[in-house]
Amino acid sequence: MADTTLVFLSFFALFGLILMRVPIAIAMGLVGLVGGWMVNGFFSVGFILGTIPFDSVFPYGLSVVPLFVMMGVFAARAGLSKALYDSVHAFMGHFRGGLAMATVGACAVFGAICGSSLATAATMCRVAMPEMRARKYDDGLASATIAAGGTLGVLIPPSVIMVIYALLTEQSIGKMFSAALIPGLVATALYMAAITIWTWRNPALGPADAKMPWSGRLQALKRVWPIGLLFTLVIGGIYLGWFSPTEAAAVGAAGALLLAALRGALTKSVFLDSMTETAVTSGMIFLVLIGTALFNYFVESAGLPQALVSFVIDLGWAPMAVLVALIAFYLILGCFMDALSMILLTLPFVYPLITSLGLDPIWFGVIMVSVVEVGLITPPVGMNLFIIMAGTPGLTLGTISRGIVAFLVADAARLVLLVLFPALSLWLPSFMK
Repeated sequence: MADTTLVFLSFFALFGLILMRVPIAIAMGLVGLVGGWMVNGFFSVGFILGTIPFDSVFPYGLSVVPLFVMMGVFAARAGLSKALYDSVHAFMGHFRGGLAMATVGACAVFGAICGSSLATAATMCRVAMPEMRARKYDDGLASATIAAGGTLGVLIPPSVIMVIYALLTEQSIGKMFSAALIPGLVATALYMAAITIWTWRNPALGPADAKMPWSGRLQALKRVWPIGLLFTLVIGGIYLGWFSPTEAAAVGAAGALLLAALRGALTKSVFLDSMTETAVTSGMIFLVLIGTALFNYFVESAGLPQALVSFVIDLGWAPMAVLVALIAFYLILGCFMDALSMILLTLPFVYPLITSLGLDPIWFGVIMVSVVEVGLITPPVGMNLFIIMAGTPGLTLGTISRGIVAFLVADAARLVLLVLFPALSLWLPSFMK
């Protein structure tokens, strides 16, 4: 049996294990070990099993992951989401759909501090959903807004998935962060535009709230300026060369800890719970990285990346056609897998392909993260949809799926812009020191 045939069979086995609810890390590690044994023999697998787990989590660059996770955990525990929501609502609540637009804006800022889509969606659901229901917002619009706004935590830096992509492809974390900043702002603007158009066609979906006087707006801003300062310090420090990404993550974690203390939210139990959540989340990510490394060992030793590159070159497709095909592939895969699993599973054979075609890896990284982000709100396995349903009594999958269509159209427009105008991603990194 040809090695490439064995690899394709292993993918079916992997998806079968995932459908059986075997954790993705265990499934990838198990398939990688069995496949590696069939290709390279027992003793080779024994050596790899003794070295890969350590090598996968040893690199110094990975220390940025638990630090950014800690930053997000302390930000959530400090109740920053409510302050952000109130601040944005003070300026936008009097428009039709203003509460929904305020939710998107708050998700964008909180996602920048938190770095996690699921955490952003879960936190903002507790804050925004009761407010929108109290003001007679349509459940489809309200829930879909939170689900879509939560995905901004994956794209807007600092993003844990961006960090992992940069580490696996040996790209600069700082450049990845700066490359994602403008696309993240474009995504936020397009989501707000979708809400504006939707409520313009049917004003009853998102009625306007009372206009807040400027004194109230300024008071709301006073409560959130430390958050803006922390974000500017972390991202600006990386961009200007003041900090390495790891140092910036440490500054962000310490800053979020200080904010929680200043807001009176840092009790002993909150501190211990935050450290436990940081350890559990980081351990889960590292376990997935170990499973991915074992699977990658099998895929690479079987020669799949080289075979795929040769196959695509023989097809004679233009690089842009290959890129469009990859986007379609990820959109379909996103209906059934979470974002991190998609990236870790496919990078071993996709990354050699895009570099062989001369596509910029920073640009492709932003596109890839943008596409897998769409999977978070795509039925039937859009994780954000289930997070919102779990936190909202009486909400059905049909209701939230109906509402998500407008945001999927906005995502499609963003992907078209990113593909047609690479400068949206590459302009800021070109100025980095």
